[in-house]
Amino acid sequence: MSNGPAARVIGVAVELPEPYGSDLRRWRARLGDEQAHTVPTHVTLLPPTTVDAELLPEIEAHLEAVAEGQPPFQIRLRGTGTFRPVSPVVFVTLVDGISGCERLERAVRSGVLWRPLHFPYHPHVTVAHGLPEASLDAAFAALGDYDGRFTVDRFHLYEHDGGAWVLRRDFPFG
Repeated sequence: MSNGPAARVIGVAVELPEPYGSDLRRWRARLGDEQAHTVPTHVTLLPPTTVDAELLPEIEAHLEAVAEGQPPFQIRLRGTGTFRPVSPVVFVTLVDGISGCERLERAVRSGVLWRPLHFPYHPHVTVAHGLPEASLDAAFAALGDYDGRFTVDRFHLYEHDGGAWVLRRDFPFG
């Protein structure tokens, strides 16, 4: 979308509430994934996207409109999955809330934020990425019994500051 000097890298996600956010972040750190310290625990709605800084007000207005039209929904996390061998990722799976995330992702990734995806959208919570096979296997096994439930009533806009993802704004549902 942009590469110029006023470019910003943004992402949109559902951040996991406590205790799940901290719990899965600790697991990610324990497994040796450096991203545990720079990436909030989340379900992605818009992957990292480079935009012109001047578009940020229009992007925020778009996200406000999306949030206003959304009803709250439940997510249930249970067990693990992986994208291997395509991608070295282990994640906690969603067993409830998939359709709510899909609906939200389509609405977010429209208008000013439309972009093609490299892979079909699959809502999940990453717990290990780019680690050695043994660490990915350990993550898959260790979190195989993971179970959590929460209500989604908002999503979040993040901006990458060059080192970490920083919350820019949240968008409560209308």
